[in-house]
Amino acid sequence: MDRQPELMNYSRMKGVYDAHLGEILKHAFINNELGMLYGNPSIFRLVLQQHKPPFTINDLRLGIITQGRAHVRLNLVEKVMEPGMFLFAGPGAIIHPLSFSDDLEIYGIGLFDDFPMPQMPSTFNGQVRDFQVKADADDIDTARHIIDTIWHMVHQADYNRQAVSCLVAAMMYLYDGVYRQHIDQLKVSQSREQTIFDRFIQLVNLHCSEQHQIGYYADRLCLTERYLSTIIRQTSGVTAKEWIDRALITRIKVELMHSNKPVAQIAEELHFPNPSFFSKYFKRIIGLTPGDYRISSKGF
Repeated sequence: MDRQPELMNYSRMKGVYDAHLGEILKHAFINNELGMLYGNPSIFRLVLQQHKPPFTINDLRLGIITQGRAHVRLNLVEKVMEPGMFLFAGPGAIIHPLSFSDDLEIYGIGLFDDFPMPQMPSTFNGQVRDFQVKADADDIDTARHIIDTIWHMVHQADYNRQAVSCLVAAMMYLYDGVYRQHIDQLKVSQSREQTIFDRFIQLVNLHCSEQHQIGYYADRLCLTERYLSTIIRQTSGVTAKEWIDRALITRIKVELMHSNKPVAQIAEELHFPNPSFFSKYFKRIIGLTPGDYRISSKGF
């Protein structure tokens, strides 16, 4: 049985940071508005020692890899993250680190609820759950300069939060430009089948909580259900229905583990016709009722 995602939010990150301040002070920073990773990913390893993946996040995270590699399952799909990549993960992302190379070097920033969020490009308004794209050397250098400046500013006694917000906005627009260029290139070079699969996964991650049927996704992609099902199975080796179930079950597990909502309320919020149908659906896939899963996952 897959482990339920644990919410890795500000308070949990702050707990790890405070407990190991002497080890990570030169490479990490956190306050109630933002967190930063500066080169050495030792805080990642500390988190993994104390908390078991997968994790879910409720904030925005931007990063760049300058050395080494990371192998991660992100929103159902396995990704290899390499030097020269811009990385983004948004609220609701499910992250399962699989392996890191010993020489991994990563710089990044996480924006928590109290951060004075700037006006941002549409890429970051919830339409895109995550991306990992190659950037050229000039863009990587620019992103590093922005991160270096933010790192310097957060350590000043007269921390200027509005200036930091403007720098974050600049970084977002830089990422947005590279991401959009990447999408345009994919439209030219990628096979039609892979493009359909990528768009399908994006739609499932965004809408699985309220849309459980293949027909909705086929309509959004202007395809027949039969054709979409064939393309998804041929491209990924997994049926379209199984991808929808994987995403939906992940959402249910998060609710069962990280909220005290009654099962009936979760069923209603996730657009099941009734609690009985919801419980039968969950048990058919996981092997436990929602109530039993909640109890077992909390170790009672």
